[in-house]
Amino acid sequence: MTQSQPIALVSGANRGIGLALVETLLERGAQRVYAGARDPQSLSELVQKSAGKVIPLRLDVTNRAQVAEAAQQAKDITLLINNAGRAAFGNALDSSDADIEGDMLTNYFGTLSMLRAFVPVLKANSGALANLLSVVSLAPIPGIAGYSASKAALWSLTLALRENLRADKVAVHGIYPGPVDTDMAKDFQADKSTPASVAAAILDGIAAGTEDIYPDPMSRQVHEIWQTDPKELQRFFAAF
Repeated sequence: MTQSQPIALVSGANRGIGLALVETLLERGAQRVYAGARDPQSLSELVQKSAGKVIPLRLDVTNRAQVAEAAQQAKDITLLINNAGRAAFGNALDSSDADIEGDMLTNYFGTLSMLRAFVPVLKANSGALANLLSVVSLAPIPGIAGYSASKAALWSLTLALRENLRADKVAVHGIYPGPVDTDMAKDFQADKSTPASVAAAILDGIAAGTEDIYPDPMSRQVHEIWQTDPKELQRFFAAF
């Protein structure tokens, strides 16, 4: 992404990494930011302090009607950050069907719905997109099996989409954070990076044109292990 003042859309913008991304985009001079959340009222404080630069959207990425409406409202974006996600704890055999399906519906199919709706906009505006993946895209953590599987599926989709859009000059970024101090990860026992530091690293990577962004110390450690020995990474995550 070469725009110094992008017009961005961030899904899952009411908390965690999404909220930090919106705040950091504003700090760095974004013209405006469309902030997506299931409950737009949860964005009221953010909207109020943005001096009109944050536009709230009712956006449940699993709701195709809401995704289509968002695409109609945000036809001017030059940057799409697919951040909305969910995570259920449980292994592959003991997790409920609802938990595993919920992770896949939000993290994979919800993101796919956003991509299908917004890629034409990004093509028209010479834009860029970024998908929030996870280090578990590279190897699973058994205790979050459904989440791991959904992020691995999204990783594959991101790689395929990058090749689909290369000729259209739409940059496709994959983002692979480790544990971040958010509500989603509150029950995960590990050292966690702050949402603000991760958001800053993500936007630095997008601005630099980095295709695969590892925005925190643990993610960079994981990437190094994976490059050297993918089986070692599987064993590393099995210990969590």
